[in-house]
Amino acid sequence: MAMKKFTALKDYVTWFEIPAYDMERAKAFYDHIYGIRMETSRTGEFAMAYFPADQGIGGAVVQGPGCLPNDTGALIYLNAGSNLELLLGRVAEAGGRVVMGRTLISEESGWFALFIDTEGNRLALHERPAVKVDAPKPRTAARPASKKAGAKKTATKKVAKKK
Repeated sequence: MAMKKFTALKDYVTWFEIPAYDMERAKAFYDHIYGIRMETSRTGEFAMAYFPADQGIGGAVVQGPGCLPNDTGALIYLNAGSNLELLLGRVAEAGGRVVMGRTLISEESGWFALFIDTEGNRLALHERPAVKVDAPKPRTAARPASKKAGAKKTATKKVAKKK
């Protein structure tokens, strides 16, 4: 039986959860570093604080059975926009710890940094490089009015004289 070809996906992550021991402390940490206000909900034994996301990948801080913070295993890279240094400065202010400062991945991929949040989770912040805009092409000299598209012809007609 032939295997069906798989089409590459735009995104391979659709949702993420960051475990927490203390929901209020964890929510205050992420609210502070991002300057946001996370909305919260409770469903049974689980409490969640949601990262605001208009489009794209969403996520939440989660407290409940089986949600155990850790500094090993899979590493979530949070978007730092173009503010990696600013967000890193807020990590310590909010009670976290920077374990690797702003580090270049490559010119094409940007920078990252690692930190431990207030719950003991190891996470990364990622800053993409600025989009390079091609320099505008030099303008060529304007064509004379008579050669521009739609320009009126101003040539004079020769009038034959009668004898």
